[in-house]
Amino acid sequence: MIRTCGVGVSYGQVRAVSDVSLTIAPGLTVLSGPSGSGKSTLLRVLSLVERPSVGEVFVHDRPTSALSWSELRTLRRKEIAVVFQNPADNLISHLTVGENLRAAGAADLTLLDRLGLGESATWRIGALSGGQQQRLAFGCALARGASVVVADEPTSQLDTRSADLVLETLASLPIPAVVASHDPRLIALADLCVPLAAS
Repeated sequence: MIRTCGVGVSYGQVRAVSDVSLTIAPGLTVLSGPSGSGKSTLLRVLSLVERPSVGEVFVHDRPTSALSWSELRTLRRKEIAVVFQNPADNLISHLTVGENLRAAGAADLTLLDRLGLGESATWRIGALSGGQQQRLAFGCALARGASVVVADEPTSQLDTRSADLVLETLASLPIPAVVASHDPRLIALADLCVPLAAS
């Protein structure tokens, strides 16, 4: 699991995140707050994409501050699956749905049934709705064997019906998920909501 202790991020005189101590436990954690509150910055820290200015990030109780960028990248690939805002950015467009899952490491495609995509194994990615693409992205995260899923505003570019598909998927993930969002429906689903205030 991921844990932070006294994490802060500053860019010159601008403090983006201040003194966050947080444990990403099983279930859904939502980072909420207005634009400029540091949601995406904190998400990048939790994803090991960005180092905090102060404090420590632990992955399975292992401190990460002394790791090289190469070591961080290896740890991130093994433990953390990132789902981006734009559904198409999460998938390989020239592969079919089934090929995307296999590329992520799925030994079989029964996972598609759990995602509500059972009939789509031979479809191209462009044939899926945005919500179906995001569902598949979460499925690929599971196929990779990640310990945690990190998602930045996964419903922000979706219509209501497509967003509902993603909400259902997030609520049923068997691994911890941490999401940055101001979507009230996601916040209502959260096992833990972490409100952040704009600096």
